[in-house]
Amino acid sequence: MNSISQNISRRRFLSTSAATAAAAYLTPRALFAQQGAQPPAMVVQARADAAKAKITTQKLRGNVSVLIGSGGNIAVLPGPQGKLLVDTGISTSRPQITDALTAISADPIEHLINTHWHYDHTDGNSWIHSVGATIIAHEKTRFRLSNPQTIVLFNATFPALPADALPTLLFTDEHLLTTNGETLHLQHYDPAHTDTDISVHFTGADVLHTGDTWFNGAYPFIDYSTGGHIDGMIRATKRNLATGTDSTIIIPGHGPVGNKTQLSDSYDMLTAIREKIAALKQQGKSADEAVAAKPTAQFDDRFVKGFVTPEMFVKLVYQGV
Repeated sequence: MNSISQNISRRRFLSTSAATAAAAYLTPRALFAQQGAQPPAMVVQARADAAKAKITTQKLRGNVSVLIGSGGNIAVLPGPQGKLLVDTGISTSRPQITDALTAISADPIEHLINTHWHYDHTDGNSWIHSVGATIIAHEKTRFRLSNPQTIVLFNATFPALPADALPTLLFTDEHLLTTNGETLHLQHYDPAHTDTDISVHFTGADVLHTGDTWFNGAYPFIDYSTGGHIDGMIRATKRNLATGTDSTIIIPGHGPVGNKTQLSDSYDMLTAIREKIAALKQQGKSADEAVAAKPTAQFDDRFVKGFVTPEMFVKLVYQGV
C-alpha cells in the first residue's frame, strides 16, 4: 500500500490492529452477521435497482470528481498515491462504479472514507476493501456497523457487517490526511443525521463533502434511532456554511452538487420549519395536528424531490422539538 501522511489534530487517532478486529468479529453480535442474517427488504430492493443504475461522473475542481447514481454521492481523488473515495454507493453497482473509476484514472483504490454508517454509503465497503483500500471513519461508525442497527421509522433492522467491511482507521473529533497533493480535513459533527456523521473538506480544491447532513433540494431524513436530531442538522448546516469560502463546491449526501447559496436556502428551511413546529407542539398540538397545520407549505415546491415527504418531515422535526 502506498504511504500516506497523517496528522492528528486535538483528539486521539485510533488504529485498530488486525488482532483487535478479529476479536471484535467473534463477538456474538458480529457472529449474527457471519451466520447470514438477512438484510431488510429496502436493502434488497436498493441492490436490485443499483445493479441497473447509470453512474454519472462530474469533474469538480482540482483533481476531485463525484460519481452520482448509486446510493450516496461518491467523491473521488485520484493520483500517484492511489485513489481515495468518499463513500461507496450500493454494492451491486460495482461494475458501473469500477468502469467510472477506471475512466478517471488507472490508479488503484487505496483509501475509502465513510461519512456515516447508513447502508447506501457503506454497502460497497467489502468490495472496495477487497481491492486494497483502507477504510477510514469515525469510531461510532465502526461501532454501528459492527452491531445490528434498527431504524424504527422503517421498521427495519440492518445486520452487522462482516469484518472486511469495517473501518480500521478511526478518529473521534477530527483528522487531517494528505495524499495526491491534497489535504483533507475530516471532522465529526454533533449528532445530526445520525451520531456517526463526518464532513470531508478537500482544502486545496475547496470541495466539501457533507454526507447526509445535506440533502440538496430535498427534505432530509433524520435518523433518531441512531442519534440523529433536528437541532444537530441545523448546527451541521451552519458549520457547513462556515467551512471553506464563498465559492466552496459542496457535495451533498444526496442530490446534485451545490453551493453556499443552495445550502443557505436549506438552512433557512430547517430553521423556519423547526420554529413553526416547536410553536405548534408548545400549544399542545399532536404530531398529526402539526401535519394538518402544513408548516412546510412555503417550502414544499422546492424541497419535495427526495423520499421524505412533507408529512414525514413534520413528524421527524416534531420528534426533536
